[in-house]
Amino acid sequence: MPRLDAPDILFESPTLIAVDKPAGIIVHGDGTGTQTLTDQVRSLLERRGTEADRVAARDLQCLQRLDRETTGIVLFSKSKATQGTYDRLVAEHAFEKRYQALVEGAPAWRERTFTWPIGRDRHDARRMRVSRTGKAAVTHATVARELKQGKRVRTLLNVAIETGRKHQIRVHLAHAGSPIVGDQLYGRFDPAGLMLHACRLTFDDPISCEHIDIRSSAPWA
Repeated sequence: MPRLDAPDILFESPTLIAVDKPAGIIVHGDGTGTQTLTDQVRSLLERRGTEADRVAARDLQCLQRLDRETTGIVLFSKSKATQGTYDRLVAEHAFEKRYQALVEGAPAWRERTFTWPIGRDRHDARRMRVSRTGKAAVTHATVARELKQGKRVRTLLNVAIETGRKHQIRVHLAHAGSPIVGDQLYGRFDPAGLMLHACRLTFDDPISCEHIDIRSSAPWA
């Protein structure tokens, strides 16, 4: 296998590693043999060459997902011994996730919480949609600032989620009439790509007994 580009490390402890995911790469394998972010992190650990890193590479498990075109923080567990503890944090929604999203236009609101349930789109397997029979989803959005360029107006939002449904932020914002810039699935194409970035992840680590606060700057902000 050819050497893979190493992602930037944002945080690391004996049991965890967080990296800055670029656009255009999937986090997990999809059965096609496409190289993944998990492959990159595993390769990074293996190249460091210590026994602890070799064990971490073998035991590596991702604790969250981001869509292929979404950028930002992705957290991995490095130890089978503590994997179950972090899996419970995921199940309990103990990770506080914050995002930045650049959307088309200027929303009529300054702060809003979306609670529309989300389900699969029966007419397009790639898409999700707001559905009365879907799963509960909660998204909080706050206007950070408006960006004007000539007649075009775009708005930077700070976004937090309480649930982690597939495409949740993208679906909720599009349904609210504020699609994310560059979202070809729910809005329209932009050559700069999808303007959605996982910028902050906070949680209390029961293994180290420390409060963890991981941050990343959006490449387009």
